[in-house]
Amino acid sequence: MTKSFKLVDVFGTAPFTGNPLAVVADAEGLSTDDMQRITRWLNLSETTFLLPTTDTLADYRVRIFTLARELPFAGHPTLGTCHAWLEAGGTPKRAGVIVQECGVGLVEVRRDNNRLAFAAPPLIRSGMPTEVEILEVADLLRIDRAAIVDAQWVDNGPGWIAVMLATAADVLAVEPARHHSRRIDIGIVGPHPAGSDAAFEIRAIFSDAHGALIEDPVCGSLNASVGQWLFASGRAHDRYVAAQGSCIGRDGRIDVAQDGNGQVWVGGRTTTMFDGQVRRER
Repeated sequence: MTKSFKLVDVFGTAPFTGNPLAVVADAEGLSTDDMQRITRWLNLSETTFLLPTTDTLADYRVRIFTLARELPFAGHPTLGTCHAWLEAGGTPKRAGVIVQECGVGLVEVRRDNNRLAFAAPPLIRSGMPTEVEILEVADLLRIDRAAIVDAQWVDNGPGWIAVMLATAADVLAVEPARHHSRRIDIGIVGPHPAGSDAAFEIRAIFSDAHGALIEDPVCGSLNASVGQWLFASGRAHDRYVAAQGSCIGRDGRIDVAQDGNGQVWVGGRTTTMFDGQVRRER
């Protein structure tokens, strides 16, 4: 049995500078175990699987897997999957808007000039973390508690807790611990000086199935929920660009905008780098 797949670079400023995503097309016939096994073998942060829709309003359905588990939603997989679906000849039911069906329901994606942008889904958890939770994050990031200017639950599926540092330089200087005893997803945010090509520096630190702390190159879901926080708190207005991946040799740029209805949109470049086939012997 063979399935076609694409490796898509998402949020990069040039080839091989963003976050890679594997998209497996026509994934009917693959079990959940099959999908998880393929994802672990590919060893990318996420792999997605395109399936027929179950909702008549959707254009396609996707299942999103990390090395450890299935996610109800993730940002760079949403843009990369939409890119692959369009490139394979997918035609949206509504002009200018693509509707993705995934674990959180329906997510709109729109073409923004030569880029794609997704509508940030509602947060499933927000508000100030407890002091114990903030201290845990400070300990894992190996920084003083006083360095954390603000903190917020910004969970739209993966489980993000975000901390604000005083500057982007402070964010780039963080050297997190290598291991944690339980699953955790941490976002780190800090402003760049006025006039920089990016307004904020973002880092995403998460634990894998074995407790190792890993840095995600460029994370759409975190940027979506952080954007909601930044707009709501008045730290950002209308539109800004975030940088991510600097500490691990990437050069990601994420466009974050809030429209007149208050909807936050997260966008960036998407480019197919490889086409191929998944071959699976029965």
